[in-house]
Amino acid sequence: MSGTSSVGGRGVYEAGDQRNVKDSEINEAKQADRYHEGQPNSHLANDSKDERSIANKLAREEKREKESEQVSQEARDSQIDPTLPAKKHGNEPSKGAKIDAEIQQEEEEMLKKKGIKK
Repeated sequence: MSGTSSVGGRGVYEAGDQRNVKDSEINEAKQADRYHEGQPNSHLANDSKDERSIANKLAREEKREKESEQVSQEARDSQIDPTLPAKKHGNEPSKGAKIDAEIQQEEEEMLKKKGIKK
């Protein structure tokens, strides 16, 4: 039948363009992927359909509270001087950081004039 086709030659229909994968190989691939299904951070905190227990939700909230208390050294430095993190890394501070530093300096001068210490 393929020899009488006017669409293309015999090589188009024969030998290899439609090879089937064995069912055993498909099942092995499914088994290997099965253990990678649960990904970290896959739960949404406010998901009403999430079936986590109340104890698990409370534990997560306690963990989140502790995480927010921990502030990196670089974040603390940037609160003191906005240009400091860039300078520490050997880069020129961004325009926004320079403006923030100027604003911070002006505010400190105004507070000194008013007699309020920071």
